[in-house]
Amino acid sequence: MTDKRVYPEAEFSEFRSLDGWLGRFVKWTLTAIPLVGCFFIMDIPFYLRWTILNEQYKGLILAMVLSCTFIIAPASRKSQRNRVPWYDLVLAILGIVVGLYIAIFYREIVENMGNITQDRVIVGTIAFVLIFEASRRVTNWSLALLGLIFFLFPRFSLMITGIFYGKFFPYDRQINYLFLDTNGILGIILEVAVFTVLGYVLFGNLLINLGGGEFITDLSMAAFGRFRGGPAKMAVIASSLFGTISGVAVANVATTGIVTIPLMKRVGYKPHIAGAIEAVASTGGQIMPPIMGVAAFIMAEYLGVPYQKVAIAAIIPALLYYISLFFQVDMEAGKLGLKGLPKEHLPKLSSAIGKSHLFIIPFSALLVSLFVLYMPPEKSAIVGVLSILLLGFFIQKETLFRIEWISKALHYTGQALLQLIIICTLAGIVVGTISYTGIGFMISLYLDEFAGGNLFVLLFIVAVVSLILGMGMPTVSVYVVLAVLIAPAMIRLGIEPMAAHMFLLYFGGISLITPPVCPAAYAGAAIANASPMRTGFAATRLGIVAYIVPFLFIFSPGLLLRGAFGEIVFSVTTSIGGCFGISVALSGYLFQELNLIKRIIMGFAAICLIIPTQSHFQILGFLFKLMGGGMTLLIILGEWRIKSAKRIDYIK
Repeated sequence: MTDKRVYPEAEFSEFRSLDGWLGRFVKWTLTAIPLVGCFFIMDIPFYLRWTILNEQYKGLILAMVLSCTFIIAPASRKSQRNRVPWYDLVLAILGIVVGLYIAIFYREIVENMGNITQDRVIVGTIAFVLIFEASRRVTNWSLALLGLIFFLFPRFSLMITGIFYGKFFPYDRQINYLFLDTNGILGIILEVAVFTVLGYVLFGNLLINLGGGEFITDLSMAAFGRFRGGPAKMAVIASSLFGTISGVAVANVATTGIVTIPLMKRVGYKPHIAGAIEAVASTGGQIMPPIMGVAAFIMAEYLGVPYQKVAIAAIIPALLYYISLFFQVDMEAGKLGLKGLPKEHLPKLSSAIGKSHLFIIPFSALLVSLFVLYMPPEKSAIVGVLSILLLGFFIQKETLFRIEWISKALHYTGQALLQLIIICTLAGIVVGTISYTGIGFMISLYLDEFAGGNLFVLLFIVAVVSLILGMGMPTVSVYVVLAVLIAPAMIRLGIEPMAAHMFLLYFGGISLITPPVCPAAYAGAAIANASPMRTGFAATRLGIVAYIVPFLFIFSPGLLLRGAFGEIVFSVTTSIGGCFGISVALSGYLFQELNLIKRIIMGFAAICLIIPTQSHFQILGFLFKLMGGGMTLLIILGEWRIKSAKRIDYIK
């Protein structure tokens, strides 16, 4: 029953494949991670009258994650994949010791937090060494190096001049704070990961193993496969749906790309275009409600608002992102003269709809609990999980009374959480150092001064910094650093907090498709056998709206569903028109290929349509939009007449 396309081996190809007792230990531990998480998310210790602190739960998860990481993640590409060297076993044992130290002794520690003991310093030092090495193994050098720089900053701040100058902090105080305080590695970021995100990762894996992934793919193929550029349109729809239940761009590319990219190439898309379409479509999952990426849940915590408000605010920007991509995909197909797939190669729409319960019932349960009953996000995820289990175990014939699909989903959930929890733990070191030293406040003030009070200059600086910082780094790490360092400066200049954080979330995410380091585009290029850099530049063009929309909702809150109904409708309508104009101008195609002059006119018209109408220049902004709409309409009507005339001549 499980869709074999869902979990390509390449996704975890860097991990060791082990047999024997070590293999069983890893399998059981990875399976236990989501089970332990659900045990605490459902507040079972409370009902059993067990007094367990959240930090003790985090310590237990950390013990399991660190031990598994060092057993299955090799130190280098040259390391053997079928055996574990002695030093990795030592590191795995130390990981268990570090996690259990927190889990067992935290109640005593919190009662005497100011009393710094030698054992805390020793265990804390070991913990940070393990976290840096684990992050290097499961991500890359850049993230580990960033964490190390922040960790060492208090040791060398006296030697630095300018805004980074700071006072010296004793090593034992620093270790005690970062290791055990709730502003360090045990803070809000890890809390979001082990409570909220864990449930959604499990929800996504169970849904896919039940057959939801196959339903998404078949429905997309049946609905769009027969139209021109059908596989590309299928990729946009399928990847957006996959993305909204996982929020991990590179994994989405690996999941849906192995189906969509070969199909796109088969109907005539160039390899680098096929890889770029999949990369852009998958990256949008991080900003696509109702289930966005990890950073969105952290954003809700930073803003102090329910996650539902973040998801609602993200609806229109996400739709603009995918509408623009859909426009460009269609125009690219028209320009190349592509057709859809033959009818006999497509699944029947009725057959795909017949499987709709595999996706609609669990998703409906999640949406109702999240947006109607207004349950906490972590509890809503468990409601979705329970609906999948009931549907698969007691109703669906193929999985009736079988647990193999459940155990596989639990195992893959644990495996997916390894990287996530390591990243969130390292991010806790960064945030803790910023809080401990006060450097965030100084950088925020410096940005204010550098921008000279000019909001657009500040936004441009922030966008560039976000893209640079995001080179090869996960979105959650980029967002966390930016939210702590830069968001206060944006808010002081009058930007609404929701818009400021959403701006950072967008630019932290689109770094995945921005050259020179664009992991999502590289993943698409690998599947398409295309040039990585060429794929990256194509992805930047296809995802161009993602670079524009954040500036729009800063100046036009209607795009975040803020303001009067009429203003929201007007902002959304003109923005869609602007996205259409940008797509036409970049692709150079409407009903037929456009010359350079018409492309420039469409580009100018798009700019007019997307210019926000500020209160001080409302009439001028309205006139610009009116002019842009008129120019767009004239080009459309003119091109339609030319095409109609050519068709008549052809018939004659």
